[in-house]
Amino acid sequence: MAIKLGDMLVRARLITQEQLDRALEEQETTGMRFGSCLIKLGYVRDEILAQFLSSQFKVPSVDISDDRIDSAVLSLIPPEMAHRYEVVPVKREGKVLTLAMTNPTDLYAIEDVKFHTGMEVTPVVVTETAIRDALAKHYETSRELETIAAPEQEAVQAELEFLEAEEEEEDIAQLEAAGRSAPVLKLVNFLIVDAVKRRASDIHIEPYERILRVRFRLDGLLEEVMTPPYRLRGAIASRVKIMAALDISERRIPQDGRIKVRVRDKLIDLRVSVVPTLFGEKIVMRILDQSSLMLDMTDLSFEEDSLRRFLRAIEQPLGVVLVTGPTGSGKSTTLYSALSRLNTAEVHILTVEDPIEYNLKGINQVQVNEEIGLTFASALRAFLRQSPNIIMVGEIRDSETAEIAVRAALTGHLVLSTIHTNDAPSTVNRLIDMGVEPFLVAASVSLIQAQRLVRKICKECKQPATLEPKLLKEAGIDPGELEGHTVYRGAGCPHCNNTGYRGRIAVFEVMALTPEIRSLILERASTSTITQVAKEQGMKTLREDALIKLKKGVTTVEEVISETASI
Repeated sequence: MAIKLGDMLVRARLITQEQLDRALEEQETTGMRFGSCLIKLGYVRDEILAQFLSSQFKVPSVDISDDRIDSAVLSLIPPEMAHRYEVVPVKREGKVLTLAMTNPTDLYAIEDVKFHTGMEVTPVVVTETAIRDALAKHYETSRELETIAAPEQEAVQAELEFLEAEEEEEDIAQLEAAGRSAPVLKLVNFLIVDAVKRRASDIHIEPYERILRVRFRLDGLLEEVMTPPYRLRGAIASRVKIMAALDISERRIPQDGRIKVRVRDKLIDLRVSVVPTLFGEKIVMRILDQSSLMLDMTDLSFEEDSLRRFLRAIEQPLGVVLVTGPTGSGKSTTLYSALSRLNTAEVHILTVEDPIEYNLKGINQVQVNEEIGLTFASALRAFLRQSPNIIMVGEIRDSETAEIAVRAALTGHLVLSTIHTNDAPSTVNRLIDMGVEPFLVAASVSLIQAQRLVRKICKECKQPATLEPKLLKEAGIDPGELEGHTVYRGAGCPHCNNTGYRGRIAVFEVMALTPEIRSLILERASTSTITQVAKEQGMKTLREDALIKLKKGVTTVEEVISETASI
């Protein structure tokens, strides 16, 4: 339609060939309708374009600005459909519906309205201004979304810059139209910018029965921020999928993608996961802020002795260093910081990740793709033929990956990786359970570190707190440990959104594999025995490290209990 209409306008001398080319570029960049691009660029007035379309396609041109449209006629088309196609029903005569449109050749819109209403459709041409005014006047969707995002909407559009436009290459009729409608586009942009401003780590868009809920994960906890109109669930999902270059016509299987944007001069990478649920598609966008990545090991809240042990292990020419903890405990940040410290011109570093969370200059990073057989194990085997000095494996998930990583360490490579266990000592038996022989674990692993994230007290509303001795005893904390120390909590203020917390900090459990611990591994000693010996040799448990942060006034006793209760 766009090229055909453009050529017709050029032949009619309403625009030049240069203006046509510029308008097509604008359409490719913004995703706007071709006519809207011409009007935006000032190449043609909307009333002239409407008259031209009317004359060219023998469709009446009408003025609906002063018309009072019967509410029964308006109700024939739902607001979502009206905004999706930018159409307004203006009159009904028997089984014939007169439909005001800016583009009378939009057969997808006409057919969809026919199917939805069961009526024959007679299109009439109206100007862009008239259709926008009519939509705002007769339907609620625009006003609802303006109310949601109004305070900062104009600023949002100025602050948000999309860095990849692959989504503009698709042309899948109705779903694409829904995803590109102006109100939905503004809403999704607003959510992204607002989440970045509030330092959220995730955006969750969740459809339930007759309810659509949006939540942000702030400092590790989910908080409801919005309940958009339920009827927009499909349009919002389509918009996100278009941005992430996903298949917008596929709603039955999970999909993963990514979006690159710039918000307030910050480079933001959004990892998108779409999962079909009972009431629609649930979307999670994980926010990765390149500027927030801490690459200095001294900024990671290590206690002095723990940091010294960790640095000693990663500066060895060979061995396995494992970082363990649940999802979202900051393992990747620790590994990236370690790689950044080791990244010099003299060493060759290879990583295999799923997904690659941050791009590190000077490091060769490989993305897992199991669909084509590129797994952690197959990548590791290939790496060994690349003569690397240091290898980072995103996660040890199976016995094959574990065994190759161990053998790589034994053949002279430093291997960094993560694994999911509760604490450092239990990782030993986890590796053995995965099929790695005890003698290989004892010979190859040089250090295991467990970690968690606890919320930091807001500095703006920090105040002394009184603790109940009974609470401490029930949590297994000796009240005597806190004698002589003032503990704090946040009172809640606008700066921390009245939570009393702002930001998070890591607590660590660093276990170096000494000769004594290696002997215990060979003897297949229990986790409790390994833990006891490690503590005697100076290892601080996660609980003990969290208590140090509590004594320093960094976090609260509630956070210590919450994050280290099962340790």
